[in-house]
Amino acid sequence: MLFTTMVEAYIRLLCPECKKDWESTPTDLPAHDTTFHCPNCHASRRLAEFTRTDRDLQTLKGLQ
Repeated sequence: MLFTTMVEAYIRLLCPECKKDWESTPTDLPAHDTTFHCPNCHASRRLAEFTRTDRDLQTLKGLQ
């Protein structure tokens, strides 16, 4: 018998202004080139600028 489990990906985010860090699933986020607002300080930038690492950005792009 083969069992498979679905591992949900998380994108690590970091606000470039207030330095708040958090995680979210790709399905809960808009496209990487959409304006995004920090839930803490309300800074507005492209979502790609909030991704913590290049790997997080590539994961986001690949799963949307």
